[in-house]
Amino acid sequence: MIMANRLKVIYLPGRGSMPAWQREVVAAIGPQHDLRIYDEAQPLEPQFADVDAVVDLGGSWGNRAQLDAAPQVRFWQILGTGIEHFDLDYWASRPVLISNCPGPMSAIPLAEHAMLLMMLVRRDYVQQMRNLAGGVMYQPLGLELAGQTLLCIGFGASARELSRRAKAFGMRVIATDIIPVSDTERAEWGADEVYPADSLDDLIPQADVISLHLHVTPQTRHTLDARRIAMMKPTSIIVNVARGALVDEDAMVAAVREGRIAGAGTDVAVEEPPNPGSALLNTPGIVVTPHTAGVTDGTARRRAAGALANLDRVAAGLEPLDRVDRLPRH
Repeated sequence: MIMANRLKVIYLPGRGSMPAWQREVVAAIGPQHDLRIYDEAQPLEPQFADVDAVVDLGGSWGNRAQLDAAPQVRFWQILGTGIEHFDLDYWASRPVLISNCPGPMSAIPLAEHAMLLMMLVRRDYVQQMRNLAGGVMYQPLGLELAGQTLLCIGFGASARELSRRAKAFGMRVIATDIIPVSDTERAEWGADEVYPADSLDDLIPQADVISLHLHVTPQTRHTLDARRIAMMKPTSIIVNVARGALVDEDAMVAAVREGRIAGAGTDVAVEEPPNPGSALLNTPGIVVTPHTAGVTDGTARRRAAGALANLDRVAAGLEPLDRVDRLPRH
């Protein structure tokens, strides 16, 4: 354990009720550092005046006014993986170190949720519940996952965990990634083949299930666009537990409605929360969950522990792990 001084830390809990995250943050960080919880209803400046470090739920709640009110802040910990909503350019103008929580901290629940979405769509669970409520039994006919081909776009932590689980269900697993993957590594995670990212167009027509596992960047936005969705088999489905912007949502909805693909299961949307009247929420064959794939007790514990480890490092004069302020900006 790193012996460290106590930092003055403020936690940005975000808007909405996520008490489990706050409980884990308080339990992990509270005994080791001077922790306060940001109150949006109170004046901003006094809350940030003497803060050494910030723990920011998801990286989307921190804003310029908060940073401006904390000229002495040394460290900003994003309690999440994605940083597409974080203003890295503005933070780069200050001597503030920024870290996130890397993919392995939430990889298992993301993979479990992707399997859940696959099964819900393949078994037409929404229609099953309607049938049950209407007294209709033994319908609809479900489809088995065994023997189907899963294509993971991106082969990072969550895709690897999904590959291992899909293999246990008897699926063939193929993937793409920008980084070469050794045969040993591929076999360890249950993938049959991992191809370069530029092979995607050749692989899409083979897939029964396409699952996305990428960060959102200008290069990855709409990775599954209308052109690529048109390459999919009419019996295939899309699964997305990553970010809504990776898929052309309108093109996906249109393809499901017109029967050009069989369905979709998504935990994310371009607009969150989606409009209750949106086509995304009102298209038979599309299952939507409210961005809960990574929201588990284990993820909350691991991220709080990771934040504490970084706070201890900063307090001891060491560099925090998993820095994102060094990443290239576009």
